[in-house]
Amino acid sequence: IVDNSVDEAINGHASNITVTLSQDRSSVTVQDDGRGVPVDMHPTAKKPALEVIFTTLHAGGKFDQGSYLTSGGLHGVGSSVVNALSESLTVEVLRGRKKYRQEFSRGKPTTKLKSLGKARGTGTTVTFTPDPEIFSVTKFDPALIRTRLETSTFLNKGLTITFKDESQGTKEVFCHENGLTDYLTSLVKSSEIG
Repeated sequence: IVDNSVDEAINGHASNITVTLSQDRSSVTVQDDGRGVPVDMHPTAKKPALEVIFTTLHAGGKFDQGSYLTSGGLHGVGSSVVNALSESLTVEVLRGRKKYRQEFSRGKPTTKLKSLGKARGTGTTVTFTPDPEIFSVTKFDPALIRTRLETSTFLNKGLTITFKDESQGTKEVFCHENGLTDYLTSLVKSSEIG
């Protein structure tokens, strides 16, 4: 889910990504100000494109009409797999001056795509909770999330990701203007300290 937002940013469609870990560490919310997941009817599936993306393998649009010049995500697999492995998943989309919402459980829609009325801006917000019937551990590890997010900013110079950890009441902003050079510098500094 984070990679989808990163892809929006590195292709010039988003400038802000925020990842929020819930207070009880049971769910994660990924929000970006990208274009927003498409909500129009899918031409062949005859259901909203958002629903197709979150329920069908290889349904992402990363290779459609050159929509992304570069992509680090799972090319249409990630969203549907996260959804299938989640006890609950909610997608909210700001697009076309409207806000939309759809809810899922274990890979299946539990609501239809709803228009919630007029709204400003664009972007996608995905909140998901791992399925305890699949995972023996369903609480997220803040340190692991932190490392993963910072790594994304090292690999994509200039990318900014904010991590809000409600379980610890902290907020960190990761941005490395020099990308891998900053990573190498941090390794040298940590080896000098250690």
